[in-house]
Amino acid sequence: MSKPSSDLKNFGKLIGKWKITGDALGQVEFKWVHGGFFLMQDVDIEYGGRRIKGIEIIGHLHKLGDDSSREIWSRFYSFLDGLTLDYIYEFDGHILTIWFGQKGSNNFYKAKFSEDGNSFNGAWQWPGGGYSVVGTRVS
Repeated sequence: MSKPSSDLKNFGKLIGKWKITGDALGQVEFKWVHGGFFLMQDVDIEYGGRRIKGIEIIGHLHKLGDDSSREIWSRFYSFLDGLTLDYIYEFDGHILTIWFGQKGSNNFYKAKFSEDGNSFNGAWQWPGGGYSVVGTRVS
């Protein structure tokens, strides 16, 4: 029987509820899904006059008969418009990078976490746009 990867366990620093401020406002919550193979993010924010509400499942891709992917992928399920969006997550020390679509894409999020892990400051960037947010752990 397989066990969750140590790479995914590094994302444990995201666990909890976070107040989001800056160019987007709201709250997100990360929690482990039973078994520890996936994280789930519950998203409820507003950006640019648009509400964004949904869940994101984060973990390695693992198809029957194949090895797990090296990258940590996610899929966001938007409750308000039915969109499904794919991302790749990477943690390097205190830096979280999330690429939209494929690793290395020009549409990405980069955040730096505080030493105590209770806040982060980051920004989404894409050709012609982007926005900045601050996250503060509330529980």
